Amino acid sequence: MASNKLNLTRDELASFLKNHHQIRQFERLFADVEQLEPTTLDDLALSGDNAAQKAVQAIDGLEAQKQELEVTVAALEAKVNQAVGALSAINDQLSMLMQAPPPREFKRSRYGSFYDTTTQTAAAINTATAITFNTTDLSHGVSIGTTTSQVIVDTPGIYNFQTSIQLDSTVSTSEQFYLWFRVNGVDVTNSASQVRIQGNNAEIFVALNLFFDLKADDYVELMYSVSSTAVQLLASGAVSPHPGIPSVILTVANNIQGVQ
Repeated sequence: MASNKLNLTRDELASFLKNHHQIRQFERLFADVEQLEPTTLDDLALSGDNAAQKAVQAIDGLEAQKQELEVTVAALEAKVNQAVGALSAINDQLSMLMQAPPPREFKRSRYGSFYDTTTQTAAAINTATAITFNTTDLSHGVSIGTTTSQVIVDTPGIYNFQTSIQLDSTVSTSEQFYLWFRVNGVDVTNSASQVRIQGNNAEIFVALNLFFDLKADDYVELMYSVSSTAVQLLASGAVSPHPGIPSVILTVANNIQGVQ
């Protein structure tokens, strides 16, 4: 079968082609050429217009992306500047904190409240005698030791010791009573007080208050001496309308100063 463009019969093709297969291949070749025939000028112009339009669209798209990118970069620069400003402020605050003294660390308060419900009498005159306690009312970190005159603390700090004592005498003569503190068995300098009792049945209320800078396991004692063993620390039971009267009351607290 001859090709329209070729205008040769298969017999004519057989004169220079060896077999039927080569003839079919030759016909197919010219059929493909027909499909690839040159494009007209109009087609070329239309294709050029389309290409130009696409190029313009591409350029416009790139310009829009450029503008969006510029906006994004500007926003990022603003955020970076804000972050730099915030970091600068933080650095200033850190510098101020490093120059300022560190905050003091306050440990939990230690305290104790103790009293004795018995009448206490010195064994001898003009002899240092320790006041004892037989009752703990409240306690945290401050306690009465095995030796019941010793008030022991478990935490370093400045402690406030406040005591009140009920004195009495059973003789009519004028007698003297001295009261002072000891810390770890050593008398505290300038801590003594003197009271003169005028006659019997002349009860006197005595109070004493001192601060002590103590270490853990330090102990404090209240000491006294008398000019007569007739002078005593008097305790009495409750009689309406008043409650019982301990011979001695002691309160201790370290809430004056915490420990750093």
